Amino acid sequence: MEKSSKKISKFIEQYMLEVVIVVMIVFMSFLSPHFLKVNNIMNILRNISLQGIVAFGMTLTIVCGELDLSVPSSVATAGVLTALIGGKLESAGIMPLQYGAIVGILVSCVFAAVVGLINGICITKFRIPAMIATIAMNYIIYGFSAFISKGYPVTTLPSWLSVIGSGKIFGVIPVPVIFLLIVFAITFYLLKYTKYGRACLAVGGNAESARLSGINVVKTKIITMIIVQVCCVLSGVLLSGQVMSGTFSFAKGWEMTAISSVVIGGSSIAGGTGNVKGTFLGIIFLGIILNGMTLMNVNDYLQYVVRGVLMIGAVMLNAMMANKNRG
Repeated sequence: MEKSSKKISKFIEQYMLEVVIVVMIVFMSFLSPHFLKVNNIMNILRNISLQGIVAFGMTLTIVCGELDLSVPSSVATAGVLTALIGGKLESAGIMPLQYGAIVGILVSCVFAAVVGLINGICITKFRIPAMIATIAMNYIIYGFSAFISKGYPVTTLPSWLSVIGSGKIFGVIPVPVIFLLIVFAITFYLLKYTKYGRACLAVGGNAESARLSGINVVKTKIITMIIVQVCCVLSGVLLSGQVMSGTFSFAKGWEMTAISSVVIGGSSIAGGTGNVKGTFLGIIFLGIILNGMTLMNVNDYLQYVVRGVLMIGAVMLNAMMANKNRG
């Protein structure tokens, strides 16, 4: 009996988040008859997709021992640049809007790479704490985006962008969910099966030991900061496709949702441990919580309270598990 109890305890400990998600699904299905309907499930997946894409990039950043708090403005600016450049190229008679928007997306990718590079250099070369460097960058990008858009939404976007932002495959599966799965697969592979992923874990665990073992710490961190910014571009383009406009004020608070998903998924905020699968579960967990509170008409402000409590609880649980493993 004792041996069986230990096995159950070990299973729950190993798959705690999965067990909690299953319990939540059962609980919510009793509370609301609409919860398990296909439309609602697809709605949950669609709602978590864009922030989930950012969260996967944030996972690599946190595993590497850093943070990127500039992601909200980066997401918003991707949509603004795509719409603005596409519209300018069309009005100048250089190319139709449907192709001009593609140029805008490419420019957004270059812009994101430069932002990631600057963030990485500030963190590694100038030893500026990631929190300070990326908050400052968030303000810079926000101001730049507001300036170039003159503070107004930019709506010069092609119709095909609406398809990838709001369309559904077979009339059921939202297109953004497919992008979420693709980014999940890429980041999962990067972290688990590549030299870069092993370097991230080593650098996040102990940067000095990683350097002494031959790992290029500076290069690893810069690449990581660029990857999370590219994830922001994809998310921003999809977001602009959903609402058919690029607005500089989009995505506020997304950095905390991304960090919450990563931490709830089991990654240590101190770096060195974590996995993309855990982040995916963390995203699903938050998606179910938010959807359930919406179905139960919980006040929007109280939803922020719940998310904050969940984040603190996840950090405390991670600390307790780490202490238990060390003991």
